Amino acid sequence: MPAVSALDHLVLTVADLDATVAFYSDVLGMSAVQFHPTDGSTRWALSFGSQKINLHPASAPFAPMAAHPAPGTADLCFLTDTPLSDWQAHLAAKGVTIEEGPVPRTGATGPILSLYLRDPDGNLIEIATVANSTS
Repeated sequence: MPAVSALDHLVLTVADLDATVAFYSDVLGMSAVQFHPTDGSTRWALSFGSQKINLHPASAPFAPMAAHPAPGTADLCFLTDTPLSDWQAHLAAKGVTIEEGPVPRTGATGPILSLYLRDPDGNLIEIATVANSTS
């Protein structure tokens, strides 16, 4: 049977492209990348590691799209090698509220320790370290 092997990218529908780029760049350390698909349009993505998040403005999402694209409907977990105590200090300095954590959770490969916050659209963002790493 055919099987998928990895996640290449995902798409977030956003209300305010500039606010989203600023948050993910300034708070989470991702790189904003402009790209030009074959249709000739200009689009934005957030790059980190070997993954990216494509951004679709809610006012003009790109086809094809989810059946009901809307800002604030995502729940994303990002892994970090940075201790969560460093994240707590960084988020406080940026004025970002931590909704919960650190709390133990189960990730794709086993136990993780997580902080929860929200992006400008209200998406739930989880920042996690793999258990047994410095928290």
